[in-house]
Amino acid sequence: MHESISFAIDFVSYALLKGSRKYYTWLAFLGFFILLMSYTAFTQFSQGMIVTNYNDQVSWGLYEAQFVFLVGVAAAAVTVVFPSYVYHHKKLKEIVVLGEMLAISAVFMVIIFIMFHMGRPDRLWHLIPGIGIFNWPNSMLAWDVLVLNGYLGLNVVCGFYYLYCRYTGVQVNKMLYMPLVYISIAWALSIHTVTAFLINTMPSRPMWFHSMMPIKFISTAFAAGPSMIIVSFLIIRKNTKLKIGDEAFDILSQIVTYCLGIALFLTLSEVVTELYPSTEHSFSLQYLMFGKHGLTGLVLWYWSSIVFMVAAFVILLIPRFRKDTGFYLPLACVLTFVGIWIDKGMGLVVPAFIPTPIGEFSEYAPSWYEIINTAGGWASGLFVFTVLAKGAIGVLLGEVRHSHAWSSALPEETAKEVAHD
Repeated sequence: MHESISFAIDFVSYALLKGSRKYYTWLAFLGFFILLMSYTAFTQFSQGMIVTNYNDQVSWGLYEAQFVFLVGVAAAAVTVVFPSYVYHHKKLKEIVVLGEMLAISAVFMVIIFIMFHMGRPDRLWHLIPGIGIFNWPNSMLAWDVLVLNGYLGLNVVCGFYYLYCRYTGVQVNKMLYMPLVYISIAWALSIHTVTAFLINTMPSRPMWFHSMMPIKFISTAFAAGPSMIIVSFLIIRKNTKLKIGDEAFDILSQIVTYCLGIALFLTLSEVVTELYPSTEHSFSLQYLMFGKHGLTGLVLWYWSSIVFMVAAFVILLIPRFRKDTGFYLPLACVLTFVGIWIDKGMGLVVPAFIPTPIGEFSEYAPSWYEIINTAGGWASGLFVFTVLAKGAIGVLLGEVRHSHAWSSALPEETAKEVAHD
């Protein structure tokens, strides 16, 4: 118990009290948006959802778009965990815990946006089994609550247990650790699959009501998530002493390439399937792509997303560009991330409500309260990830360790503890 408390204190102290001016400037920048969010969130919770631009016709918007997207980012941590422990990719195994820190931060943001969407977070207790009315297994939302919280718990346990062993200088207990790792790999697929089931089981929303939705969710998640991981790792490698080999970026960029290609193919398949017969069930996609009845609010969003994703795919297809970690790879990752963020947000959530099941067309645009709350939610998650990553890097470098830990331990040696499991 004493070592656990010492680990927590040293981890937090290193993450918050030891950093460069650039590091604290970044935290202050994020803190500014969090401060703005505290005001707009209080206003929304006190005045109600009237401060948003949601209406009777469009009841899901910017908050749900972040929720759907970030579940995929959280699930994408498996793209680091799987090659590390199943294929024993040495360079990824040395920094796999950073992927778990990103997963924790992404689920944290998911919870924030779910609370914004609820309008009354004080009623969250209704979803607690045994206390509220947890309609499981009949409710797909109940399944989503279970898999998301289970995934969060698995990453917290696996990530911090690994760091704790590193901190104290003891070997990882493979009999305990490896089963949890394998469970987390399977669980990562489940969280985005269940999120897809949450929306594609609604017959009244033709844009969602097809079996391709879970496959598209997984492919876009494994393109956008690793893109964010690559950019994060590049920033970490440039600004810290942690060595991240080019081999790690090579395997992640290949995953992005394959999954982005699959996502684009599925998008094309959806367009042909919906627009070739062009029935009333295709009105949502027609509105998204070309506008309908003079309403064109999402057309620019859609085509921007397509341009970003196609441009990123072309860059990634060329090995020389894909291996260029100085410019082309981060550019492709940013384009992929933004393109899929639009595609799974404004390009998926909102148009499914336009038109309504009875044919009403009501256009939606986020209010300033929604925009500021969304920016603050992202800032909160990035703040958490920055702190967690900073502390984890300190442990991996041996700068944060218990007084009785192996003084000569290096990150590579800790990785070898589970290399031959």
